[in-house]
Amino acid sequence: MEFRQYGEGASVPVGVGGRMEVAMQEFSFSTRIFFGEGALERLRRVEDRRVLIVTDRFMVQLGTIERVISYLTRCQVSVFDGVVPDPPIEVVAAGVKAFEECQAETVIAVGGGSTIDAAKAIRAIAKKVLQVETDKMECFAVPTTSGTGSEVTDYAVITDSARGVKYPLDSQALRPPVAILDPYLTASAPSSVTADAGMDVLTHALEAYVSTNANDFSDAMCEKAISLVFRFLPLAYKDGGDLLARTKMQNASCMAGLAFNSAGLGINHSLAHAIGGKLHIAHGRINAMLLPKVMAFNADLSHVVGGEYTVAARKYQRIAKIMDFPAANVRLGVSNLIREIERLNHTLKIPSTLKEWGADLASVREMQGELVSAALADATYATNPRRANEEEAAALLKQIMG
Repeated sequence: MEFRQYGEGASVPVGVGGRMEVAMQEFSFSTRIFFGEGALERLRRVEDRRVLIVTDRFMVQLGTIERVISYLTRCQVSVFDGVVPDPPIEVVAAGVKAFEECQAETVIAVGGGSTIDAAKAIRAIAKKVLQVETDKMECFAVPTTSGTGSEVTDYAVITDSARGVKYPLDSQALRPPVAILDPYLTASAPSSVTADAGMDVLTHALEAYVSTNANDFSDAMCEKAISLVFRFLPLAYKDGGDLLARTKMQNASCMAGLAFNSAGLGINHSLAHAIGGKLHIAHGRINAMLLPKVMAFNADLSHVVGGEYTVAARKYQRIAKIMDFPAANVRLGVSNLIREIERLNHTLKIPSTLKEWGADLASVREMQGELVSAALADATYATNPRRANEEEAAALLKQIMG
């Protein structure tokens, strides 16, 4: 998928000759998406190839990789199972070595967002270091969680373990050509992983919805993704074997990924990258903890100009109306949407503060300046609807400390 704006302020109407015009924009996506029960059947078309499967040891132990291999026809298969959560640079380097050793012609990433991100980075670095045209290769992203949407985005997040810093990578070359969404593969995810991943989906959709680069196409996907999460995440959390709920959450994750790949994200993710990188909190979990606070900041209900609330506040009200939450006016809609998200977090047993999570608050206070600087320098912050200075970003951090 690709979204381009031509000219400064392209998303803002400009007057030309007395007419209101919007500069040209583009929305497209190139990933082919196979979804629903039996989607793994798509792999039967992979024949007589040297295949590198990128995954983690848990997927191997679970038997998932053996299942995936069973769909391949007369292929020489090598398995790189060294991926770990928040994949560090060293893991990517090891993956590139495995890619070179097996002379891969096809890459299949099987796992959560960390695995798909690692596979993206492996392909990108192999192209640069090994001079292999990896962007022209067969490549499949097969998610086993419903959270990151990484199977359809141009983004990957790699960690510098020594510095405790997460680096978001952004390139169209990272986008997987084919995504396979088979709900059977997510059924084994623990309830805590289901919760964290599902709230990551909701954060993606809500941030993209109020992003400064939001557009009609991304908005439509955000609205659908949000409605699916509210309805089906509690069901998937309660019963991992509910394949309908799993299917709907996979679809929501993918749609939210398409949306933010187009529109961008915001300060929720930039703070999550900074805090998660230092404290090693699951990405979806820290996103969920921040979300109610960030939404209140972005809505900025105290800021009313000409009787109008901010665009973000009005869009939050629209979501509240779509979800049939009380939203007779902007203030009521925003408040009730935030309240429902807090209620959902409680249902999913997600802590509301870093103290509740078990963080050493003294250490967090010591690194506050570093966290704030990293968040404001993060690429995802660029499209946040409200600018934040260091003091305001620090205030958001303090609100979730407890």
